[in-house]
Amino acid sequence: MTFHRTFTRRVLASLALSTAGAALLPLAAAAEQWPAKPIRLIVPYSAGGGADNAARILAQRLGAALRTQVVVDNRPGASGIIGAQAVAKADPDGYTVLYDASTFALNPLLRKMPFDAATDLVPVSLALTVPNVLVVPPNSPDADFKAFVARARAQPGKVSFASYGAGSPAHLASELLNREARTGGLHVPYKGGAPAIADVMGGHVDAYFANAGSALGYLQSGQLRALAVTSTRRMAALPQVPTIAESGIPNFEVLEWNGFFVPKGTPRPIVERLSAEVQAAVRDPQTRARLVALGADPVGGSPAEFATFIAGESRSWAQLIKANKIVAE
Repeated sequence: MTFHRTFTRRVLASLALSTAGAALLPLAAAAEQWPAKPIRLIVPYSAGGGADNAARILAQRLGAALRTQVVVDNRPGASGIIGAQAVAKADPDGYTVLYDASTFALNPLLRKMPFDAATDLVPVSLALTVPNVLVVPPNSPDADFKAFVARARAQPGKVSFASYGAGSPAHLASELLNREARTGGLHVPYKGGAPAIADVMGGHVDAYFANAGSALGYLQSGQLRALAVTSTRRMAALPQVPTIAESGIPNFEVLEWNGFFVPKGTPRPIVERLSAEVQAAVRDPQTRARLVALGADPVGGSPAEFATFIAGESRSWAQLIKANKIVAE
């Protein structure tokens, strides 16, 4: 009786292992053949924006390297959640990829999420970072960053900061400056970056932490004036503009970022291959030059490095969001 029970258990265990191995075979084969068809790169923001422009540059380079089409699919809405959810629920076969931005780390801190960003999506590679630029109207009374801070300190609640929504990187940058410089600026949220910039240019709002890529054209045309950048080193595209850190607020740094993700369960060889190709893309001189022209700093990096970066972003902003009782609109 004991012999039969033992024999039966061994047979069942062997069958279970065989079944599990058989189930893994199609995934392994698919990973070896990847990519065998076009890849859909979902950008959860509108066409023509900073993330979309960078995604299209990288999609072109990745398509050439992978010898397939990488098709950008814009899915804007709900601060990037709609597009990210579409990827989280997609088949984990390497043919649906997410190109997301800083709001990926911020959304779980501000909103109830329809998926778990920490487990349902796998970080592939950090593509680039983009500093913010503190911009003011051309006729602003503040000659430089120090004058702006002095005025904001002298008139608490009177100097206004535009943003493209509560909890947005532009909003958080202004709250961080309020904390570090004791400025007491007033937050004025808008429904998008375009109306925010328009009101700053018109002198209706005092300042705005603009994404560098979206601000460059207005700065070059003289419609806006830059006081400082939020990176720890000066931007190549704006070498004459000082950093906030060198202007009297040590260690001040705010960077928006873009990166690649795939659905949970995507075979590891595909994740590693895609990560390697992203890293090669941002090292490519032509691709790099096109990204720098957008105000970006190409980065690259492994899946583990990107995961660590996101965790750090979440921890840093969680403290500020909690202290200032910031909630999404």
